[in-house]
Amino acid sequence: MKKFLVLFLSTLLILSVATASAQTVLKLSEVHAPGYPTSLADEEFARLVEERTEGRIKIEVYTGGTLYGAEPDAIQALQLGDLAFTRVSASPVSNFVPAINAIQMPYLYKSGEHMWEVLNGEIGQKFLAEIETAPNSGLVGLCYYDAGSRSFYLTREVNTVADMKGLKVRVQDNQMMKRMVELLGATPVTGIGPNDVQQAIATGVVDGAENNWPTYQNMGDYEAAKYYILDQHTRVPEILLASAEALAQLDPKDVEIIKAAAKDTQEFEIAEWAKKEASSEKIVRDAGAIVVELAPEARAEFEAAMAPLYEEFGADWTDLINQIKEIGNKF
Repeated sequence: MKKFLVLFLSTLLILSVATASAQTVLKLSEVHAPGYPTSLADEEFARLVEERTEGRIKIEVYTGGTLYGAEPDAIQALQLGDLAFTRVSASPVSNFVPAINAIQMPYLYKSGEHMWEVLNGEIGQKFLAEIETAPNSGLVGLCYYDAGSRSFYLTREVNTVADMKGLKVRVQDNQMMKRMVELLGATPVTGIGPNDVQQAIATGVVDGAENNWPTYQNMGDYEAAKYYILDQHTRVPEILLASAEALAQLDPKDVEIIKAAAKDTQEFEIAEWAKKEASSEKIVRDAGAIVVELAPEARAEFEAAMAPLYEEFGADWTDLINQIKEIGNKF
């Protein structure tokens, strides 16, 4: 009986070790803080994957830039296979699929609903597929997340395009975004990660940046740049990316589970975004941030100043841009 018990316990131990060793642990890098809409969606994605693979795959989510502090660095890690997943803005992804610039042209969308009609339709889904097939990308596009509209926030009040002259503005490392700032008479500054923007403004390295309400609030940037210029120049979605190399090591059935789980987190993130956006706006307004709502003529001036971008960056996708505008007719 004693020998039988020892044998039984040994078998349980072997089975336990085998089960534990069978679990694949993958990492996901997120620059935003815990509780941010995309961070919450990352966690939901991880939960769904572990649940649907019955524990075979566990995704560890690293928020707050603790793994990679800048999105381009995380993208490079995906390409090398050093990282499995990351959530990034669509802007740097346009370096692999240039046509993505078409969905982030300034003043393109009438509303958030207009943008989602495009992203969930043929145009947006085609771009996701092209991320994977782009030469040497090493990336897989899983789904889009909401990031609202982007506006400028600065250390001084701006009411006209002329007020932008000479300002140094932090932007993402994207040619179109840099050119956009130049057309307004300001100087674009790249190479500053989201977690370093507040310090860069406070020390005078830049005079401000451009982003959405939640980032402006969550990163504490409103404490350094108290003027939020509500021009809503672009709506740039987020993209959840996977490493092609990491996925290639998995069972194809699990890869399909991962892709489906990502899609299922999109509506979750959109809902979380709406709540966070309203909360962030209230927080910064209550803290004394000055929200500058451009007069109609001033907004038209900003639109006119950025119009050359359609020729410089959108000439190859005129038909596509016109399709997007046509979709907006229903809103």
